Order: sequence, then C-alpha cells, then structure tokens
Amino acid sequence: IYETVKMWDEDHQIPMITETVNGLLLLQGCCKRAYIRGAFLAGGSISDPNKSYHFEIVCRTMPQAEQLRDTMNSFDVDAKIVERKKHFVVYLKEGAQIVDILNVMEAHVALMNLENVRILKEMRNSVNRKVNCETANISKTVNAAVKQLEDITYIREVMGLDSLPDNLKEMALLRLEYPEAPLKELGMYLDPPVGKSGVNHRLRKISEIADGLRE
Repeated sequence: IYETVKMWDEDHQIPMITETVNGLLLLQGCCKRAYIRGAFLAGGSISDPNKSYHFEIVCRTMPQAEQLRDTMNSFDVDAKIVERKKHFVVYLKEGAQIVDILNVMEAHVALMNLENVRILKEMRNSVNRKVNCETANISKTVNAAVKQLEDITYIREVMGLDSLPDNLKEMALLRLEYPEAPLKELGMYLDPPVGKSGVNHRLRKISEIADGLRE
C-alpha cells in the first residue's frame, strides 16, 4: 500500500510527513480532482450565491496553499492566495470559475444549484439594466421636450412666432400642439414629412433663437 501511494522513500522507509502532497500523486487528472475534493472537505467553504460568489479552502502553510492553487489552476481556473491571520486561503471570486471548480470536484448537485442562482441573478440584472436604460432615455426625452416648449413659448411672448422662418414656425406650432410626441412622430405631421434628424435640426435652431433672445 505504501508503495502504491508513493509513501516509501528510495530505501523503502516511510519518510516524515511533509507540508505538501508528493507530486507523484498529482500526475493524473483523477488524482488532482480527488486532492481538491479532500482539501475542500478538510478546510473549504462556499458563500451563499444569492449574496456573493466566494469559494475558499484554508491551508495551514504557504507551500500547501501554493500546491493547492497550482493544482486548481491546472483546470483553467484562476485561484489566488490571501494570508488571513495565521492561515493561507486559496480562493475564487467569480461565479463561472466556482461552477468550473465544482465540476472538477464532481459536485454536480451543488453545481446545478449554483447555476440556477446565477441564471436568475443574471436575468434580474439584465432586466434592471434595460429598465434603467429605458428610464434614462424617457427622462432625457421628456427634459428635451420641456426645454423645447419653454423656448417656443419664450419666442412667442418676446417676438411672436410669425417672426420665425416658415419651416421653424411650422415646427414650433406642431410642438405646441403635440407636446408629448417623439421627434419621429412630429416629422410625420409636417408637409412634406421630415425625418427625425430634420426635426431635431429645426428644434435646435429654435432653441438657438430663444437662447439668443435671453442674452
């Protein structure tokens, strides 16, 4: 048995227990997997994925931590080491890499549970990003429309809309009639119809005139 598990030395004597595992025991993928599993059972933990992603294994010495890190990284993860009090912690912080190491350890039930949480979190984050983006766009559009109405009203009070060029007067009257309409819709009401960029150009001209009057 000792010979099989590489615990004999060259003289067939049992050497003193060392800080690290004999490298000959970690040549095969199956042995590496078993080593990582054993290390996790001895000193590992994983955080609640609903709160954060964190996988760690606590080692007594730096050589142990370095050997464990290198063994884990041979499976294409990016494990790192941090010293914590008198121990050395090998850890992963990314959800995808924690999934990978659980797969290496053949902890398939835990892997599926983590994946389910990750998918739900990603879906929520994606929805929140879209909602925030749409809210920002709506806010920007509303603010622009309010400014346009203020400019048109100011011009009407100071110099009258009849003093504007015909194309700008038509645009100003349409904006007053349809204060909530988007630019594309306003352009369809013009005769002949004008695209969104054309409407935006005319409204900018109106804004420049109003700003000039305010100076």
